[in-house]
Amino acid sequence: MKRKSGAQDVKPDTSKPTAIFDASEGRAYTVSVALPGSIITNALTPELKTLLAGRIARALAVFCVDEIVVFDDGQNKQRKGAGEHYHQADGGFTGFSDPNYFLMHVLSYLETPPFLRPFLFPLHPDLRFAGSLPSLDMPHHLKSHEWCRYREGVTIKKPVEGEKSKKSKKRNREESQSKEASMVDVGLPQKFSVPAAIPPDTRVTIKLPQDSDIPASGDGPAACSVVAPSTPREEVGYYWGYSVRAASSLSAVITECTYSGGYDLTIGTSERGSPIADLGRHTPDGGQVPRFNHMLVVFGGVAGLEVAVEADSELQKMGVKEPKELFDYWVNLCPGQGSRTIRTEEAVWLGLMGLREVVVNRGRK
Repeated sequence: MKRKSGAQDVKPDTSKPTAIFDASEGRAYTVSVALPGSIITNALTPELKTLLAGRIARALAVFCVDEIVVFDDGQNKQRKGAGEHYHQADGGFTGFSDPNYFLMHVLSYLETPPFLRPFLFPLHPDLRFAGSLPSLDMPHHLKSHEWCRYREGVTIKKPVEGEKSKKSKKRNREESQSKEASMVDVGLPQKFSVPAAIPPDTRVTIKLPQDSDIPASGDGPAACSVVAPSTPREEVGYYWGYSVRAASSLSAVITECTYSGGYDLTIGTSERGSPIADLGRHTPDGGQVPRFNHMLVVFGGVAGLEVAVEADSELQKMGVKEPKELFDYWVNLCPGQGSRTIRTEEAVWLGLMGLREVVVNRGRK
């Protein structure tokens, strides 16, 4: 029997990405990941160090992680002679001397929308190979022809008097009569102004007026409002990238949490933990994972989280002996692994994939 031809026979166009982020409702919960910057020391060259950071950034973007915390686990000892050539040649490369900073630097660069990078990131040896990494292509990495009421922008200097049009002069006089304003470049032909005095080259998240309310680009800057970076997520549900935070120790990851009320669901990872698959079905006490506002998932370095506990003076004062004492759940990401070790950048992918069901079903909207 021949199959009838019709719309169902039309093949999808696979020449371009078709997975579009669907923002249907606001999202209150957040997901944070913490890992040690010492993982950078295992990569021997600047190229490999950059590639490692890029793999982590891709995982954060794919699984909509809201915060990445880079902590010091006391293992950032530089190999003897390692990186001497690069220090002498570059003068500012930190991949060997300060792995924590290097990882944060590259992660921050990749999270920033491409058109903003020239404003916010001066040329630096840490970023020499970052341009060759795969794009994160997150929802806030908007192109000039794409419309969204929320955009990332950068404050710019106001044009000198001779460059202003008559309409622009009139608009600026009106603004000065009310309150001081700052101009913002959001990657569109039209420039925008916000009713606040913000230093130039400052990154801001703005909310634009409706598309039909935006005047032509020749009519001077259009008014918009500055909002918190979390607003697109909370109001509409957009994934709006990740923030990057440094922590001086493992305990500081938790105690210096920037969210109100702290992390209410913490998960540590180790090959000595319970199978991660069990979390999606039940907890060790037979119940479900509780609903959460702010989840934290912590990954260890080459020697695991045990060395981070030993290097943490605050935890030693408290008498903490094992890292599992710090977390609500202590999970094994890949029971029966075939390789003797799982690298941290691999563990991040495994962990976030394994916890996806918990995030979607147990996060408070």
